[in-house]
Amino acid sequence: MTEPLDPSSSASPSALRPGGADRVELMQTFVRIVESGSLSAAAAQLGTTQPTVSRRLQMLERSLGLRLLQRSTHRMKLTEDGERCFARAKELVTSWEAFEADLRGTGAEPEGTLRVLVPHAFGQDMMIGPLADFLDRYTGMKVHWFLQDREPDFIAEGVDCAIHVGELQDPSNVAILLTDVPRIVVASPELLRGRPMPEHPSELTAFPWLALTTFYRTDITLTHRETHESERITFDPRMSTDNLFALRSAALRCLGVGVASAWVMAEDIAQGRLIQLVPKWRSTPLPMYLLYPYAKYYPARLRRFVEAMRIAIPTVIEEEQRKIR
Repeated sequence: MTEPLDPSSSASPSALRPGGADRVELMQTFVRIVESGSLSAAAAQLGTTQPTVSRRLQMLERSLGLRLLQRSTHRMKLTEDGERCFARAKELVTSWEAFEADLRGTGAEPEGTLRVLVPHAFGQDMMIGPLADFLDRYTGMKVHWFLQDREPDFIAEGVDCAIHVGELQDPSNVAILLTDVPRIVVASPELLRGRPMPEHPSELTAFPWLALTTFYRTDITLTHRETHESERITFDPRMSTDNLFALRSAALRCLGVGVASAWVMAEDIAQGRLIQLVPKWRSTPLPMYLLYPYAKYYPARLRRFVEAMRIAIPTVIEEEQRKIR
């Protein structure tokens, strides 16, 4: 894990000024082509024409003596040399933009587009509020919001940062721990009709189960909040899913007992649609990280987003927790 960037350091990027096809401009165009997925989209983002973008790409390929892109009528793909070039070009362009911004003193207001990958459940619900506040504050910003329950390949996918829940796979990225996400056991009141309320985790094996395959499949360990006693439960799930909202819907439809992030179930518990079982017992909380690749320079749009999320996300999680305490 690398030390996080200092939000107060450096300054925001400014757009590279067209003034002759220098190599920085060519590299910036190449990066835009790859990130946008087409020459026409890159031209629109750069405020120029598709023939100009195509000409800059050809000039860059000639200057490097390499073929960077394979193009056909319906698709565009990086060559092996293109993949290596894209990784270096993006780093160089980001460094140059930060250098320009430092000299011009334009660090107060970030501009441009930020590409963020977030988990499905968090990204389509809980995090929209903090995102809206961020965009309201920085009117020159745009955000591409991608919903995926995984760590991204930042370079290959052109992603600037990601929110990730769970253990990390790539230790080379900067990883800022935002908060821990508590997980609780829930079920529909209908599932308990005619049955005694379970008082110990071992009694939960008598119920049908739902599995969230991202984090558990056929067993889960619950720990007592006060005594720290642990109990491992094994089961053959009636339904398995990799989507948190699907598990919630299945629990509401009385299909089984499930373990899920407390914030997702908080409103249902408050309204009586779900019941928290063995409330003194919880599964191990899941860490929530903000990830981004290490670089020498960070544009202001990323620094300001990191700064905003570090404050907003723990607050939102805490507010949801209060509903079931």
